[in-house]
Amino acid sequence: MVKLKVGISSCLMGDEVRFDGGHKKSSFCVDELSRHIQLVRFCPEVGIGMPVPRPTIRLEQHDTVQAVVPKTGQNVTKDLATFADKVQVKVDELSGYILCAKSPSCGMERVKLYDPETGHAQKAGMGIFAARLKENNPALPLEEDGRLNDPHLRENFVMRVYVFNQWKEVRNNLSKHRLLQFHQSCKLLLLAHNQQAYRELGKRLGEQDVIDDVFAQQYIVDVMDALAKPASRKNHTNVLQHIQGYFKSDLEQRRREELSDIILQYHDGILPLMSPLTLIRHYLREFPKEYLEGQWYLKPYPEDLKLRYGL
Repeated sequence: MVKLKVGISSCLMGDEVRFDGGHKKSSFCVDELSRHIQLVRFCPEVGIGMPVPRPTIRLEQHDTVQAVVPKTGQNVTKDLATFADKVQVKVDELSGYILCAKSPSCGMERVKLYDPETGHAQKAGMGIFAARLKENNPALPLEEDGRLNDPHLRENFVMRVYVFNQWKEVRNNLSKHRLLQFHQSCKLLLLAHNQQAYRELGKRLGEQDVIDDVFAQQYIVDVMDALAKPASRKNHTNVLQHIQGYFKSDLEQRRREELSDIILQYHDGILPLMSPLTLIRHYLREFPKEYLEGQWYLKPYPEDLKLRYGL
């Protein structure tokens, strides 16, 4: 089985390419994620010809945000943006990208942005390469290494990667039928993450007669935006109770009450999300439901990543 591909800052793989000759190896990426996903290395600063080790780059606020080497005065803004354009062919093969936090080239958010006149800095910048990467690929799931230490953000990113990978198969052979199938499989995920988007996207898709590239691109951007915020315990509970309704004629009262109780214990923070999901999957094997079996919500990624045990 061909692994899906995710881009990653080379230093997070343990490559000694940082400005000081070091690395920022991510154990989760190297030891866990790589078992299921092919991680494709990129280092923009090395890619534009800078040596290892090298003088540091910093972001400065001029008329526009610029990446400058304070020691030499060299401006590498255009070089870093151009590098993102040059690797776009490789990025087209990716289903997500993991960036190195705080980096003036790769940082996704809160990168130090200096005022060259005062020398003061605010954590308000985005790395030049990361910004162009996002501009070129507005639907591509992006995340930083540090944020992946949060179990909710980690689960959310991996889920979006697998959804986006499914989208790529639709995009490569676009039709309204295939897009409707994709949307159908996404429904409970959307309901858990953003109920308003769930309603609006379904309405928009139902009213659209002709599915062209412009409509499809806006659709997937909106889907990925809707999924980008981790689902709340309340919304998960709503989805679980919605799923429970599919078994109301199959289960006797004792088992209906047992499932209701486990869902409520999840809602109250007593049990993890995997508890009601495990019981629901058991009932689904016993009482197959075609609609539920097609829902990515129930199994969005390989189970041995154990991402929902901490939710």
